[in-house]
Amino acid sequence: MLAGYSLPSLTTVVCGLFVAYILQSVWTLGQLFVHPSCPTPSHCYQPLIAQNPQLQLLAFTSLSRAPSHPRELELLHRGQKQWLFYLHLFLTPPHITPEDWGGLAQGEHSVYAFSPLTEYQVPEASTFNLLGEDKTAAKEQDSTTTSSSSSKSSKQQKSRRPVTHFQSQVTFNILTDPVGLPRHDLPYDLGHALRLDSRGRYLPILHVDTLSARLRDLVEVTPTLTHTNFTLKYAPISYGKLRLWMQFEGALRPMASLGFSARDLDDVKGIFSDTSLYFLFVTFLVAALHMLFDFLAFKNDIAFWRGRRSMAGLSPSYVAWRAISQAIVFLYLLEENTSLLVLVPAGIGGVIELWKVTKAFHIRLEGWRLRVEQAISSGESATRELDSQGIRYLSYLLYPLLVAGAVYSLLYTPHRSWYSWLINSLVNGVYAFGFLFMLPQLFINYKLKSVAHLPWKTFMYKAFNTFIDDLFAFIITMPTAHRVACFRDDVVFLIYLFQRWQYPVDKSRVNEFGESGEEVAQKAKEE
Repeated sequence: MLAGYSLPSLTTVVCGLFVAYILQSVWTLGQLFVHPSCPTPSHCYQPLIAQNPQLQLLAFTSLSRAPSHPRELELLHRGQKQWLFYLHLFLTPPHITPEDWGGLAQGEHSVYAFSPLTEYQVPEASTFNLLGEDKTAAKEQDSTTTSSSSSKSSKQQKSRRPVTHFQSQVTFNILTDPVGLPRHDLPYDLGHALRLDSRGRYLPILHVDTLSARLRDLVEVTPTLTHTNFTLKYAPISYGKLRLWMQFEGALRPMASLGFSARDLDDVKGIFSDTSLYFLFVTFLVAALHMLFDFLAFKNDIAFWRGRRSMAGLSPSYVAWRAISQAIVFLYLLEENTSLLVLVPAGIGGVIELWKVTKAFHIRLEGWRLRVEQAISSGESATRELDSQGIRYLSYLLYPLLVAGAVYSLLYTPHRSWYSWLINSLVNGVYAFGFLFMLPQLFINYKLKSVAHLPWKTFMYKAFNTFIDDLFAFIITMPTAHRVACFRDDVVFLIYLFQRWQYPVDKSRVNEFGESGEEVAQKAKEE
């Protein structure tokens, strides 16, 4: 190694890779929106839509394989629990009649697309009042259906088998950009969608938008359901957006085989279908930043706690509370069938918080037994005394609020089961009053008139992620309580920042190991 030069740190390497990833992703996505070049018209497939032809749209439904037009459809029950229903779309010249099925299917200028209108999904579990004598389902069916969930038996409520659902809304697109496509360099994602006429022109591309097919638009097909509303939406689409949507749809197809549930895929669809294209790119950049800050916060958090030799100045009760609350939140998200995008980070965070508990209380694993070290320093002893004092004051406020919230939820809020009530009551306490558990740490900071003992690098990375979570709270599907907690965390970090400003770190002060902050910094620099 050359004198005066040192290897870059892990943070520098990760940040460099992050910038390279962003630039490569922007370049790749940008290429989707660049129109291909055609040196001469003879080397390209020219679009028929550039001549502004008159076209008609014909839609059919069958039991075999942006203006919106609501129609009331009659559902034909065939005596079985599972059956299929399809929508057939034809884009044809106006002289072809709907009765001429052969002309529709084989016409030179006919474009065809289809979409299944039924799929098998597990119905949402009904809720009921746990203390009520008549366990009537509290969740009504959608106003468009004629059946009521009150007729379901308890056996049906417990059933978690997939049943037939009807897709009440379908969106289709037509490519409106008159783009010439090179014959020998055809975009691979558009090749299967092209259909040529006898003159070598490609017909209008008709595309069914599967990203807009959401679980919220499904209507459960019950024996009493005979009619339901159906909405067919049309939206013109540009060349770049069509290619981008096809890329996303192709990426989602194999995700089911990788263990992603229908709800997970639906959450991903919501990111694309419920936001504008510009907001989608902002979301992509923000998500990448979130991943970077998550990694840096994880790295610094592990480094801080792994090298921590004393708990002086840190609240043990707050560390224990963080582990318990993270476990409760994970169970709650699991109960609510939350997206893996939210569930997996919550589970990893719970494991890390449990590891911190072993450091805070000096717990070690010896063989198959857990051993708690009783010997603590004088600084830790003083910290625990302040911590117990803060917890005592906190209990006067926290416990009555938790009990009152649980009783109110039991009396007035319907739940799926007693376990659901317990988890909801606990998580409501975590979300609503969990920030109160930061009071012991704030109390310790106030008594010590110092915040030097806190992991500030980790705090700052988490603070950035907290503000990013505010954006994702409006995009990713999650329970309302979890969404509110994202904004609550903003207040928590602002209070810590206020204490950092109020109690500046004295670099010349000697710590319990006989080292000053300046000496530690110089030592780290030399290493």
